[in-house]
Amino acid sequence: MALSRRSRQPNSINIWPGFVDALTQLVMVIVFVLLVFTVGQFYLSGAVSDQDITIKKLTQQLNELSEMLGLETKKNSSLTQQQASLNGERDRLNANLAAAAAAAEETQHQLSDQEATIATLNENIKALRDQLDQITAALDLAQAKDKESQAKIDDLGNKLNVALANKVEELARYRSEFFGRLKAILGDRPDIRVVGDRFVFQSEVLFAPASAELAEPARQQLTPVVNALREIQSQIPPNLNWILEVDGHTDVRPINTPTFQSNWELSTARAVSVTKFLVEQGIPAEHLSAAGFGEFQPLDRGTTEDAWRRNRRIELKLTQR
Repeated sequence: MALSRRSRQPNSINIWPGFVDALTQLVMVIVFVLLVFTVGQFYLSGAVSDQDITIKKLTQQLNELSEMLGLETKKNSSLTQQQASLNGERDRLNANLAAAAAAAEETQHQLSDQEATIATLNENIKALRDQLDQITAALDLAQAKDKESQAKIDDLGNKLNVALANKVEELARYRSEFFGRLKAILGDRPDIRVVGDRFVFQSEVLFAPASAELAEPARQQLTPVVNALREIQSQIPPNLNWILEVDGHTDVRPINTPTFQSNWELSTARAVSVTKFLVEQGIPAEHLSAAGFGEFQPLDRGTTEDAWRRNRRIELKLTQR
C-alpha cells in the first residue's frame, strides 16, 4: 500500500505512516499508565481500609482513656476544692489572729500617743498663754502710743489748718491790695473790670479779631498790671507760693483759620502771649500760668453781640499754688 501511494505521488512527502506510529505509541503509553494507576489504586484502597480499622480501634481506646481521665479529674477537683476550703479557713483564722494582735498593739500605741499628745497640748497651751500675755501688753502699749500719735496728728492738723488759713488770709490781703492798686491805676474803664476774684480785660483791648499777637498798644494796656504786680511781689513773703493765672476765653461762635482751628487754640494762644509779655517785663515765670478755656466758661449766655463781646476776655487771678 505504501508502494502504491509512492507510485501515485512520486514527488510528495507522505507523513501519515509516521503519524500513525506516534499515535500508536501514545495509546500504548496511556494504557500502561491507566494499568499502573488501577493497580496502585487497588493497593492504596486496601491500605486505607486497614488504616481506618486501626484508627477506629485507637479512637475507641482514646475514648476509654478519656473517660478514665475524667473520673480521676473529678476526684482530684473535689480534693482540690476541699483543700482550698481548708486553706481559706486557715488563712481566715490567721488573719483574725493577726488583726487581734495588731489591734492590741495599736491600742497600746494610742494610749502612749494620747499621753504624749496631752503633755504636748499642755505645753502649747502654756506657751500660747505666755504669747497672749505678751501680745496684750504690746497691744496696750501700741494703743497708748496710738493715742499719743493721734493727739500729735490732731495738733499738727490744727496747726496746719491755722497755717493754711493764715496763708489764705495773707494771700487774700495781697490779692485785695493788688486789685485795689489796679483799680486805682486803671480807673473806671468799661473794658477792664473786676469779676469775683478775677481782673478781666476784654479781648478787643489786647488783640485784633482772630489774632493772638500782642501789639504795642496792648502792651501799654498791660503795663499798669506789671507795675502793680512788681510792687506786690516785693511784699509777698518768699514762703507764700503765689501764682498769677492768665486765662483766655472766647465767645461761642466757631473759628477755623489756617492759624487756629478752634476757639480752644485761640484762647490758649492769647493766654500764652500775655504770660510771655509778663515774663519779658521781669515777672518770674515760676509764678505764672496760662490756660485756654475756649467758649466753655461764658460770663453771659446770651446770643447778642454784647454778650459775645463780654465773653471774649483775658482774666488775671492772683492765687496760691
